[in-house]
Amino acid sequence: MQRWLIGVRLSGYGAAYFFAAGAFMSYWPVWLRDRGITDAEIGTLFMSRQLVSVVSVLSIGFLAHRIGRLRGMLLALAVAAIIMMGAYQVSYTFLALLLVGLVWGCVWSPTMALYDGVLVNEARTRGFVYGTLRVWGSVAFIAGTLICGVAVDHFGPPSVLYVGWLGVICLLPFALALPRGETHARGAGRHAPFGILDLFRSRPFLLFMIAAGFCQSSHAVLYSFGTLTWRGAGIDDVTISMLWGESVAVEILLMMASGWLMQRIGVTGLIGLGLACGIVRWTGMAFTTALPALIVLQALHAGTFAACHLGAMAFIQRALPSSGVALGQSIYYALGTGATQAVIYQFAGVLYAKYGQHAFLGMTLISAVGLAAILVLARLWKGEVLVGAR
Repeated sequence: MQRWLIGVRLSGYGAAYFFAAGAFMSYWPVWLRDRGITDAEIGTLFMSRQLVSVVSVLSIGFLAHRIGRLRGMLLALAVAAIIMMGAYQVSYTFLALLLVGLVWGCVWSPTMALYDGVLVNEARTRGFVYGTLRVWGSVAFIAGTLICGVAVDHFGPPSVLYVGWLGVICLLPFALALPRGETHARGAGRHAPFGILDLFRSRPFLLFMIAAGFCQSSHAVLYSFGTLTWRGAGIDDVTISMLWGESVAVEILLMMASGWLMQRIGVTGLIGLGLACGIVRWTGMAFTTALPALIVLQALHAGTFAACHLGAMAFIQRALPSSGVALGQSIYYALGTGATQAVIYQFAGVLYAKYGQHAFLGMTLISAVGLAAILVLARLWKGEVLVGAR
């Protein structure tokens, strides 16, 4: 019973976060378009938010590396996120949305890097499998997506903000339930077993950043314009929300089998599986909006997101010492996915404005580059700690 309660404490925060993320990821472009924002401007809003998130994730990650206190940081970020939701509610012009989005990127983006740092360390310390804790976030994502789809169908695009806001508010009580986290002594950061430059000098770590970062960034067209594309093809909002929910349902199945998969194909195998699925998924989405085909292609989300994410977390857990997980997570989220996504989101907006649905082919190319990187990494890295080993 005590172990079960610990699992609830650890997974509850992720569930609240992903409930909100389910609403925002699937329907935020619809909310923006309802406020008069064009496709190219949507790409700019996503890109600018990602750019500031790079600095924010790195700064807060470095602070966590020096002083610890992850729970206190997550509480402060939750309060700021609730306030910024109110700012979005009263923003109606592109400039206003841009300014609010810049602040939102600073407070929302570091949240998952810090939370995953908590999960990775607690899983290692308490003997949990990371995927079994993370899976409840995926369940909540489905709930957020489906509820948001039904709300938009009945009450219109403005309801997107309110559904997401509910998840953001729930971050507060669940943040209080998290472990306090390690408190580092004053000046401990100066004597940490490794620093940022050590990671950048590691060729395997850089290859990991390219492979996993490109795999996650290849979702840019889907996240920015997937719902808009399907709406334009005549698919109703409830069905669209079910397509999003399906993608996360298969993600849950993969996470439940994460231990079995890890034993058989390993860390680099999981990331490689995600990139291979990306090549198939984005190529298919470039040429069809037929519902039966979309059902099959959305099932590949188990690879493009879940397999890659599990592989990335396992790589950080194995390649870095426990004292460096927060820094490693932050660098991965800030540069591996954040900076890469910032560029690709803008690229996606330009491509979609010019080529429409065929913009997905750009994501196929990105997946292919990432696959080449993971194949090289698989030859260089055999599971050893890369930095900070005594």
